[in-house]
Amino acid sequence: MRDHELRKLAVGEMHLRRWPQLDVPCVIVQWVLIVDDDERADELAAIEVKALPQDVLGNPSYRAGRLGEDVRFVWERHSEGTSLTLFAVGAAADAFLDPDSHAELQAALDWATALPGRIVRSTRIWVAQSDREIEAILPQVGFIPAETVSCHFGGPLRMWSDFRLKDDGYGRLLVAANGADPAEITRQVQRLQELGNYRNRALLGLPVARECWPKLDEAEARLRDLAARIGNRDETDDQLMDTLSELSLELAAIETSISFRMDATKAYAQLVNDRLAQVDPRPIAGFASLTDFTQRRFFPAMNTCEATTARVRQLALRAVQLSSLLRARIETRIENQNAQLLHSMERSTRMQVRLQQLVEGFSVVALSYYLIGLIGYLLAGLPLKDYGLDKTYVIAALVIPVVLVIWIGMRVLKRRLFPDGGKPG
Repeated sequence: MRDHELRKLAVGEMHLRRWPQLDVPCVIVQWVLIVDDDERADELAAIEVKALPQDVLGNPSYRAGRLGEDVRFVWERHSEGTSLTLFAVGAAADAFLDPDSHAELQAALDWATALPGRIVRSTRIWVAQSDREIEAILPQVGFIPAETVSCHFGGPLRMWSDFRLKDDGYGRLLVAANGADPAEITRQVQRLQELGNYRNRALLGLPVARECWPKLDEAEARLRDLAARIGNRDETDDQLMDTLSELSLELAAIETSISFRMDATKAYAQLVNDRLAQVDPRPIAGFASLTDFTQRRFFPAMNTCEATTARVRQLALRAVQLSSLLRARIETRIENQNAQLLHSMERSTRMQVRLQQLVEGFSVVALSYYLIGLIGYLLAGLPLKDYGLDKTYVIAALVIPVVLVIWIGMRVLKRRLFPDGGKPG
């Protein structure tokens, strides 16, 4: 027996996406990045320098390490981009409000922000012991009161956030442990972060969808115009086919350009639903709940993306239907032209048959005339008077028999040469 070449990768995949156990209090800083293909090697090289000398079952998609005595990091590569998370163990509220007050955390931030990639989401999180500690620093965090989301999740845990970017480019999230088990704290805070991360990744499709709508409006107007033109007999088929082919190619290009983003958005939206169910948020009076926030803002955006995908496919289908109608119109016109051509050929054939019959009649007369002439020459050399006969009367008497003989002979010859009677097949 021998290992399958993908066995270690498959097993390693089941152990990814895990955080180290959180010790309360702590500060967490996380980035979700889109890294270009030409930057991936540089990013991995920079991570390898700080990573611990270990490998996760040979899987290159996960690295963990330390950036100081109290700061750890976890790096993970996803199918689209990467995520980097810093954990400052024992960091108090001061480190959360001002990272400069925590030397190791600030040094880690300086190292992390120098890595390649474009930020999709960046969040600073403080996990405190209790609600009281959170409420003590809430005025300094700068949440917008009317937009602050707060709810219980994962048992006694409670979160606060307004999900807005602050001046430093980070969002803020506060979590009160309220005596929850450390393993449960880690699991639920990670799920809460993944909910936000997948939400932002899914929302990348919304600008793409909005950008498509003017193009789709134009394509729909052109399809309506084409449908009207196809019903107009004065329009030439070549022009209609060229216009329809051009429009079909444009719709295919639009569908190709957005298909990856829309498919990714759909997949991320499903993950958002899954994480929302796992987090199981429970509302708190006086605050917007996480479920309400997601349903009010996220799901309408996803509906827009789904509607865009459906509209592109519907317009492409309408273009195919118009193409079928145009081909039917062309085929009908060709069939009509063929019918007219066959009718013309039939008339021509009938005329040829009549001319042939007329020529045959003239041929019988001509051959009879020449044959009677030859007979006249023959009779001129015979002594008809000795028998009391006159040449003129003899020739006159032979005209009808000669014509009949020649006509019968030509009929017999025609039947032998043309068994079908000489009619065109």
